[in-house]
Amino acid sequence: MNQSHYDTIIIGAGPGGLSTAFDLSKKQSVLIIENDLWGGTCPNRGCDPKKMLYSAVETKQRQEAMQGFGLTGSSIIDWPKLMAFKSAYTDKVPANTLAGLSAANIKTVHGSAKFISKSEINVNTETYTADNFVIAAGQSPVVPDIPGSHLLKTSTDFLSLEELPDKIAFIGAGYISIELANIAAIAGSEVHIIQHNSQILRGFPIEYTTRLIENLKTNGVHFHFDTNITEITEGPLGFQMLDDKGLSLTVDLAISAMGRQPNVNTLNLPIAGAESDSHGIIVDSHLKTKNDRIYAIGDIVSRKQPKLTPVSTFEGHYVADQLLKKSNSPITYPPIPMTVYASPQLSQVGITIEQAKNEPEHYDIRVQETTNWYSFNRIKESEASVTTIFDKSSNLLVGAVAYTTIAEELINYLTPLIANKTPKTDVTKLILAYPTPASDLAYYL
Repeated sequence: MNQSHYDTIIIGAGPGGLSTAFDLSKKQSVLIIENDLWGGTCPNRGCDPKKMLYSAVETKQRQEAMQGFGLTGSSIIDWPKLMAFKSAYTDKVPANTLAGLSAANIKTVHGSAKFISKSEINVNTETYTADNFVIAAGQSPVVPDIPGSHLLKTSTDFLSLEELPDKIAFIGAGYISIELANIAAIAGSEVHIIQHNSQILRGFPIEYTTRLIENLKTNGVHFHFDTNITEITEGPLGFQMLDDKGLSLTVDLAISAMGRQPNVNTLNLPIAGAESDSHGIIVDSHLKTKNDRIYAIGDIVSRKQPKLTPVSTFEGHYVADQLLKKSNSPITYPPIPMTVYASPQLSQVGITIEQAKNEPEHYDIRVQETTNWYSFNRIKESEASVTTIFDKSSNLLVGAVAYTTIAEELINYLTPLIANKTPKTDVTKLILAYPTPASDLAYYL
């Protein structure tokens, strides 16, 4: 007879749900439900495969930067082989995830979960009950409600392209659009980004996004700002994208990259006693919904923190501790670094430049153009800049922005200094491998 009651049932087998499941597995009976690929979006069709494609872009651009400085000749990106490299990793993710769950004695069901009461769910006509539920069902791409929207593809399709189209258009100018457009352009496509206003990467400082736009243009990305696509048609030459101001752009591939929406519609949350808004499931400071037995974590949660894989994992561990009675404290988030993998990379963490400018009595802003520093000159960085933000009362680092091909590395060095409130005197006492970006840390303070 199949088990129908569990201590905890988790809906969604992405990084957040998995972190909760493995933490609970030694103390509780756990069932995890997934209606798509085991492992979730990030390793299957998100951050991991995207960065594998980005590896070729990074290498090609590093090589081109060193032309005339010891290197001659530039590489050509072989898209089919690059995609095969990506697939060699992603194809194994679902089976490896299932194997790990089985080894931990975590039960699994493939299907869509739907609440039928405050303590029951239905999956594939079977009913399951639990003492507690954790919803970690993630998000899905947004597609505009316009004529011809069925002709649009999403980032999922881009990350599975067997051949790179000659001409691609992305609707939207957020993370996904900027990162994939950069990859496609450097790999050889003619790329267009269509944005409803005049900005990219909402939430990042305009001082740097403006510079990034110019770099992306140099890489071959064409921007169409203040443009709203009203219709898409298919013809002999490809997909024609139209707006209400006379734009007529024909491309081989049109991608909706307008952000993502929480996967709440099929859960039947009202009958479970949980609530949601346009940003996701509403939770309290303990990640509980209105129903004390139901928690929500990860990208499906309505919260101000960025919807990133490590945040989901962090929340998964937190909820597991709550359920195991290891802690009853409200969740407290550490500084969360964010990186856009464009060319160059753009990273930020902590207090933003905008916040600091709005409170000049509390914060000092220091901008350093670092292109000529040794660490950047060594790799012939064409443009590098780091902005650091300090609390005036303590003189401690509280925020940073890095704009460079090694931004992800720099931001990961600066984040612990912010989180641990490390003074410059402590950093100068460290002996770090030299010469490296890490050995420059004291100069940012």
